[in-house]
Amino acid sequence: METVKGYVDHIIYRNSENGYTVFQMICKEEELTCVGTFPVISEGENMKAEGEYASHPTYGKQFVVRRMEECEPEDEAAMVRYLGSGAIKGIGMALASRIVRRFREDTFRIMEEEPERIAEVKGISKRMAMEISGQMAEKRDLRQATIFLQKYGISVNLAVKVYKAYQQDIYRIIKENPYQLADDIQGVGFKIADEIAVKVGIRADSDFRIRSGILYSLQQAASEGHTYLPKQELTRRTAWLLGVDASLMEKHYMDLAIDKKVMVKGERIYGALYYKMESSIADMLCQLDMKYDIPDRLLERQIRQIERQSEMEPDEMQQAAVKEAVKSGVFILTGGPGTGKTTTINTIIRYFEREGMDISLGAPTGRAAKRMSETTGCEAKTIHRMLELNGGVEGNAGFSRNAEYPLETDVIIIDEMSMVDVPLMYALLKAVAPGTRLILVGDVSQLPSVGPGSVLKDIIEAGAFSVVKLHKIFRQAAKSDIILNAHKINDGKDVELDNKSMDFFFLKRYEAEKIINVTVQLIAQKLPGFVNASPMDIQVLTPMRKGLLGVERLNGILQQYLNPKSQDKKEKEYGSAIFREGDKVMQTKNNYQLAWEVKSQYGFAVEKGLGVFNGDIGRIRKINEYAGTMEVEFDEARVAEYSLKNLDELELAYAITIHKSQGSEYPAVVIPLLGGPKMLMNRNLLYTAVTRARKCVTLVGDERAFYAMAQNTEQQKRFSGLADEIRKVTADGGV
Repeated sequence: METVKGYVDHIIYRNSENGYTVFQMICKEEELTCVGTFPVISEGENMKAEGEYASHPTYGKQFVVRRMEECEPEDEAAMVRYLGSGAIKGIGMALASRIVRRFREDTFRIMEEEPERIAEVKGISKRMAMEISGQMAEKRDLRQATIFLQKYGISVNLAVKVYKAYQQDIYRIIKENPYQLADDIQGVGFKIADEIAVKVGIRADSDFRIRSGILYSLQQAASEGHTYLPKQELTRRTAWLLGVDASLMEKHYMDLAIDKKVMVKGERIYGALYYKMESSIADMLCQLDMKYDIPDRLLERQIRQIERQSEMEPDEMQQAAVKEAVKSGVFILTGGPGTGKTTTINTIIRYFEREGMDISLGAPTGRAAKRMSETTGCEAKTIHRMLELNGGVEGNAGFSRNAEYPLETDVIIIDEMSMVDVPLMYALLKAVAPGTRLILVGDVSQLPSVGPGSVLKDIIEAGAFSVVKLHKIFRQAAKSDIILNAHKINDGKDVELDNKSMDFFFLKRYEAEKIINVTVQLIAQKLPGFVNASPMDIQVLTPMRKGLLGVERLNGILQQYLNPKSQDKKEKEYGSAIFREGDKVMQTKNNYQLAWEVKSQYGFAVEKGLGVFNGDIGRIRKINEYAGTMEVEFDEARVAEYSLKNLDELELAYAITIHKSQGSEYPAVVIPLLGGPKMLMNRNLLYTAVTRARKCVTLVGDERAFYAMAQNTEQQKRFSGLADEIRKVTADGGV
């Protein structure tokens, strides 16, 4: 590595989130463009930088800084330059000259050790003198803390967050209880805290470590979909995680409950937040469930008029669903594909429109909301946009709509309810005013939500609300083998794999490489014309992340064929992935604070918002190496900007897991199948995959794997308590 020394003349670009900076440095009166990541940097600062020279294809010679430290100004001119650069608020060049003229080479020592003396300079009060000294100290302290934290593997960006939270207490906390960071700082998980604890010599059976391990085990359980764990299971998981004896756990459960970190309910142990959410959801649903006394005769007359005007012909079960929706404060409509849920929803909408009521339509994802708009002819929004997301962190998103500022509507209809998890349902219900009708629509046979809880399933199983399940497959839907075979799979009936269908195919191949070759041919050549869609619109769905036919391997192969390397496309290597302009990518976790905007054809922002969510799929439009950013365009033309230093939340999406596809619909799907773990390869998963296709399903692989999945009704148990909470409220006589 080479070393350069000079001062920061001016900052060209700075990303305040991660500290990535491009600046001009003056070294021996020559300008040098430098790039690197710095927690704090100001114009006028004297620096010594270590790194290497590089040639950028667009911006020419640069010095890539690997390590940088501040130097004391070597002469009075350097002192004036630093103080007058704007680094210290309230000091301009003229005032900086007066300060240095008064104290000469002693200026910086006086600022640190005798700050009250700065008031000797004309134009500086004692209060201003102390503020100037405080700013100097804060910049010095932040640098020192960042260097200290980096010894423990904490990144620059995270170090700034940690220092802002604890200030000078950080040194004590790191040495006494680094697990506090995992509790307090978003981005510092148990594993980082545990690594720090090992370095500072904290015992494996420390109380701090065991408490933090219990909370981490509950967090991991939530990421698997559980809102609680049985005590025995939680004890087993935590003892294995920490490598300590299980008998050490028991005493900490009550301590954590006293601190309101967990809720102990018999043999169930909840993270306190999820218990509060489930019990509140139960209370709010029961409060909303008013009964409206409307004569059947009047309802039937209205439905007949709607039939005549709209040419919709709901059958007896659909009419019963409309009546229940009108009479109930909370109503659930469920059923598989082709059973007439859309016709029923449209009839319900027309009924309430005739009554002069305001109706709001929502769905968990942008794709589902768009499809709902197309099938109803009414505007539908994502639940997050309906609630007017205004930032926050996962599990505690900030919504403008809440109990104090509820949704101004008479009827709310939410589609694809199988995707809605406990935190989102909690946020929605808080914004629903008493007297508003709530209609929940979904297919309970689909996979449960990615997030914690089994909201739709639990609400139905509680038996407290009006539910109509549609069974009949309508004539038009019956022409589709996708729909017929989906129902056969769900009902445990045999599916013919004879390829006599026009929209459901099974291509038998028994080796992974041959399955991949067929998959590539289908997407690149055969299916686009067949379903009138681009290769990027056709989705590969696979049961697993890893393995010969897992997401990780398939994405690398499909990228080579669908978006090959080109001189015209910039790319960025990140971890084991290469992201290239034009790539199809997916957001892998909820990011409530990520800003997006919709631009006009002239490049002006016409709409702005916050939030990109787990499962959202987009395309990489632009990689800007100089600015260190990547632009991704998601549904509804929303463009979000990512830092090239932090692409952890994105992955290629030519192939995605079936779990991640729920709530989405594609012109065609290709499903490679060649066996896998029994708990994963089940009927529920196969049913969900097949029902993602609108025009064509093609399965490629071993038919024995298909039949094994169709016959396997085992599912991973999901621990959720909403059904019990609802029963408890209704047993107590309601709210």
